Amino acid sequence: MLHTVSMRVPARSAVRPLWNAARVVIPCIWRGKHFSSGNEPAENNRVTPMLRHLMYKIKSTGPITVAEYMKEVLTNPAKGYYVHHDMLGEKGDFITSPEISQIFGELIGIWFISEWIAAGKSAAFQLVELGPGRGTLTGDILRVFSQLGSVLKNCDISIHLVEVSQKLSEIQALTLTEQKIPLERNAESLVYMKGVSKSGIPISWYRNLQDVPKGYSFYLAHEFFDVLPVHKFQKTPQGWREVFIDIDPQVSDKLRFVLAPCATPAEAFIQHDETRDHVEVCPDAGVIIQELSQRIALTGGAALIADYGHDGTKTDTFRGFCGHRLHDVLTAPGTADLTADVDFHYLRRMAEEKVASLGPIEQQTFLKNMGIDVRLKVLLDKSDDPSMRLQLLQGYDMLMNPKKMGERFNFFALLPHQRLHGGSHQMNAQQSRPSASPVAGFDELTWR
Repeated sequence: MLHTVSMRVPARSAVRPLWNAARVVIPCIWRGKHFSSGNEPAENNRVTPMLRHLMYKIKSTGPITVAEYMKEVLTNPAKGYYVHHDMLGEKGDFITSPEISQIFGELIGIWFISEWIAAGKSAAFQLVELGPGRGTLTGDILRVFSQLGSVLKNCDISIHLVEVSQKLSEIQALTLTEQKIPLERNAESLVYMKGVSKSGIPISWYRNLQDVPKGYSFYLAHEFFDVLPVHKFQKTPQGWREVFIDIDPQVSDKLRFVLAPCATPAEAFIQHDETRDHVEVCPDAGVIIQELSQRIALTGGAALIADYGHDGTKTDTFRGFCGHRLHDVLTAPGTADLTADVDFHYLRRMAEEKVASLGPIEQQTFLKNMGIDVRLKVLLDKSDDPSMRLQLLQGYDMLMNPKKMGERFNFFALLPHQRLHGGSHQMNAQQSRPSASPVAGFDELTWR
């Protein structure tokens, strides 16, 4: 089992065997491993309802995968972190880019309009956001749509939000909808809530992407893929072995990591030519990318994904956040957010060439191409309030500074092949593209 860790130290030299422990339910030896050191204070290692639930589950069926652990901790209907917490903002466990600066959402809105124009100005489109948080990002996008109403005046727009958390969906409704028009609720329906935005655009809520109507759509996933469950694997002399989570036999009410004694089904997701000694794979992300790719290939549109991530180079990125601080992933489960960096190389592979892909490209480059400097100057020139000007400058620094979000966040897009004028192969942001049809953000934004 892998001893408790916050899994945020990339060096694999920290991996060393601790002990062997036989389990009654598994007729093999589960070898103890210690990845990165958590050493959480004793008072933080409290027994939470989720920990009791997980220990009962493990005692009943044996060690569980990291993916199953993440799924239980984050989305368990009774005790899940996302189901019952408002984790965003200064009082939450982390702050996202839309909460930092309005400019971020405005530029995303411009990106969708730019793609809508480049693809021929369809008579209607759906804006679909996966995991909308507090609704701030969609709200900023809708404000841009209103400001550019003359451009979109003949287009029928609808908003579709994919959200599993009832608490967050209520917060999104408060952020986005016209309060004078009552919400329609139907817990048994695929569309469990409906409303109307302050600008009169219909909004619908779903629990799954598959429930969103197929049609010409623009998809947005901001800090969505990084919380999907990952399977973790360690390379050993015997081959790849999956990391599981088990009860620590030496300390009561404590979890630790273990290595599976033999191959497991999720190993099929590891590439045969993989050179890393530790990998994280996310089958759920692959399923969603395939769904997005099929939809875009069939009906048009585009998908824009923004997240922490890498292009198939990182190893151990599983970590927790609580109160804006890194948190041991096995300590007090259910009280902290769990996340793992997105493997964009894997996402590109899962698109299976049904669509073209662009990126990943660093956030500072994407936003600069989108005109963030010009937008910042406009807002600064309009503001006489010193505190507002300071807030704008601090937000810009957080988004663009390479030591903050500028290089840690990446943008990645899925587009129909015909959008790139006949390009029928996948392309990285650094590869050449037909200059006649630049894609904003991945190239400098131009208006025609």
